[in-house]
Amino acid sequence: MKHTLQQVFRSGKFVVGFSIFMTILLIVIIYPWVVRYPPLEIIGQGTFFPPGIYVNVYDSIGSPTLYTLNLDGAAAKRIATKLNEEDRLAIKEWLVGSGLLESEIDTADTEKLMEQWANNFDSKKEIPGMTNAKRNYYIRLDAALDGILSTEGAIIAATNPGTGALEEKGIVKQTDYVNLSQAANVRVLPLGTDNFGRDVLTELVKATGISLLIGFIAGTIATLIGLSLGLLAGYVGGLMDDGIMFITNLFTVIPTIVLLILISFSIGQEHRGPVTIAVVIGFTSWVWTTRAVRAQVLSLRHRDHVNLSKLSGHSIFRIILRDITPYIASYVVMALILQISSGILAEAGLSILGLGPRTTETPTLGLMLNWAFIYQAQILGKWWAYIPVITVIALISFSLNLMNTGLDQVFNPALRE
Repeated sequence: MKHTLQQVFRSGKFVVGFSIFMTILLIVIIYPWVVRYPPLEIIGQGTFFPPGIYVNVYDSIGSPTLYTLNLDGAAAKRIATKLNEEDRLAIKEWLVGSGLLESEIDTADTEKLMEQWANNFDSKKEIPGMTNAKRNYYIRLDAALDGILSTEGAIIAATNPGTGALEEKGIVKQTDYVNLSQAANVRVLPLGTDNFGRDVLTELVKATGISLLIGFIAGTIATLIGLSLGLLAGYVGGLMDDGIMFITNLFTVIPTIVLLILISFSIGQEHRGPVTIAVVIGFTSWVWTTRAVRAQVLSLRHRDHVNLSKLSGHSIFRIILRDITPYIASYVVMALILQISSGILAEAGLSILGLGPRTTETPTLGLMLNWAFIYQAQILGKWWAYIPVITVIALISFSLNLMNTGLDQVFNPALRE
């Protein structure tokens, strides 16, 4: 056993795959102990907040300690957040449409561009070929650009309970800064929020754990069924072999995805939990394992040690368990690894179609993709809602298949270097 493990961990492919898989598994185990936020907690009053550090504005304004910093380029950055390149080109389009020469307009000169805009923009002016939607866009842009070049601070005012009038309480200057570590309420969202306003990273870690569990349960069930049927068909032969292979061939001609869709749909969403989906996947994915194990057993059942056990009067089950199974153990492990990978991918496929586990209790990688695509994250450019999920699925599948390839190189004599 020790010698076998040494051989396995000398395989570069296995070590790389094992390292990637264990890293993912450790993150799934450790992260909930460090970050104790509920994975399905709705924290954002809106959809698809971008990744970043979110600081409570109220706490920032009311901070007892303000720091004055004179940073180069601060004003330019402030303007850039309100006036991006797309907006500059849109302003140029309006100015040209209103009669200015294109040569007179420099989109890089913010001060001159704002002066030209202020002198020429009129929301009631008719520009040839302009739609109402475009006009509304310009009205919103004009409102956003109000005071963009101002160097004055923002006035803090509060309502006087007695008179009902607004009274000035203070001014926040453009050079005032708050130390982030001193802010009362800060939330780091490395992957932003999803369409429901939930922390994508926390949800992703939980979903990865659930998908791994589904893959393990499905892979174990499929491997055990395939191993049992393959051993019986290969060793017993005769009618047993004919019957098992008839059923196997029957399942072979029916696409697995079709069976999964039909069974999942018939179960109903209220009864489709992660374990139920895993069991369904496991009971529909054993076919190729059965065929492969049967082929291995057929090559073993006439070996000398097997014949000796027959002559000794040992039972069929004892011969299968003690004289055949150990010789195909390495292959069974490789089959299990592939079945786990297939189970994770199968769940993702079902969930994308809306036939995965029920959506109100536990997230899975497939459900996260389903939610992202339903709310058109890929069209809106909200990459953080689906790219990390696809990356995790790809890494898990890649690591498991790399481990399988490494094991195949160790145990398959034809592939040994």
